[in-house]
Amino acid sequence: MNFNDMLKKKNKENSETPDNNAEITAENGQEQSTDAEATPAAEEKLKEELSQANDKYLRLYAEFDNFRRRTIKEREDARKTEGKDVIVALLPVLDDFERALRAMDKATEVASVKEGVELIQNKLKGILTQKGLKEMRSIGQPFDADIHEAVTSVPVPDDQKGQVIDEMEKGYELNDKVIRFAKVIVGA
Repeated sequence: MNFNDMLKKKNKENSETPDNNAEITAENGQEQSTDAEATPAAEEKLKEELSQANDKYLRLYAEFDNFRRRTIKEREDARKTEGKDVIVALLPVLDDFERALRAMDKATEVASVKEGVELIQNKLKGILTQKGLKEMRSIGQPFDADIHEAVTSVPVPDDQKGQVIDEMEKGYELNDKVIRFAKVIVGA
């Protein structure tokens, strides 16, 4: 028994006159024919909306997948060439070292070789400074665990306690971020 049949039965039970019952049946008949015509159209409309939603979802998913693949590839490419500018800037220093090695074979004076090596070192420091590298000043400064690594401590007069006495290895900052802690000897 479907819903319309149940409605008809209930209306029959509630009605007292046959004329009223005929009106209800006529009304139910119209509703039934209207529902019968409206149901397939509504169903088709819902199927079409579902199809459009699925299509939109698939397109969005495909776009996201393409975006994800593209960004992964771009990251890999960036990682491969991220140090390229620094390496290109250091190539002239490498050339200078090769020339210095050739010159050392023929050199008779140590002073000229030492001067050449100092020039190369200054050139290297200049290039690294341009790229944002900065040496940390440690000797005579108060010990700071955020930028220093204490190797050992030595007894010192009271006025030097807690200060960096000597530097075993220099510390460096790259664009104001510590990239290597200074290894220091602290006064105790």
